[in-house]
Amino acid sequence: MRRMAFLIYSVFLVVSSLSAQNWDIDALHRINSWDGKFVRNYNRIVSRSEPYVAVGVPVAMAVAAWAKHDRGLLKDAVYVGTSVAGAFVVTYGMKYLVGRERPYDKYPDRVHAYSHESSPSFPSGHTATAFALATSLSVKYPKWYVIAPSALWACSVGVSRMNEGVHYPSDVLVGAAAGASCAVLNIYVNRWLNRWLFGK
Repeated sequence: MRRMAFLIYSVFLVVSSLSAQNWDIDALHRINSWDGKFVRNYNRIVSRSEPYVAVGVPVAMAVAAWAKHDRGLLKDAVYVGTSVAGAFVVTYGMKYLVGRERPYDKYPDRVHAYSHESSPSFPSGHTATAFALATSLSVKYPKWYVIAPSALWACSVGVSRMNEGVHYPSDVLVGAAAGASCAVLNIYVNRWLNRWLFGK
């Protein structure tokens, strides 16, 4: 727990220094300026797909496990679902702890918002849950045809949040790290959870 607190504090210091150097806003300005009908539509669709995919995949796995009476698949569904839920809780806790202003509010002259959010900016919750899903699926099914599409989708979510103007690059990077870390740490949590839910 002490190591996690130190990690979060270290990340916050790095983010603060990057913000002071204007790296964040310069990079965001460039990504937010990517235009064209395909780019805008792709990023809008990917950004809005995140909650449905992040929740839908573990739910679909659980329904399939129930229909097939497949205990192993149900355990996988619990692991994937709790990884996504853990990433959501951690990132939303960090958002209100840090309280970073959205880039379109702080820099209205440099960032155009293609969507608006009510929560603070740091870190990106969409990116965190996308990376938690991608990492947990890759852990359970370490095949290229699972890893490649899930990683591509998770990275696309992160880029889309910047292209939409709702997150700084540092929000997305920390969100990705938090989501992947939650999925990895959840391997150990699920050992206990599986004993509690399923017995031996």
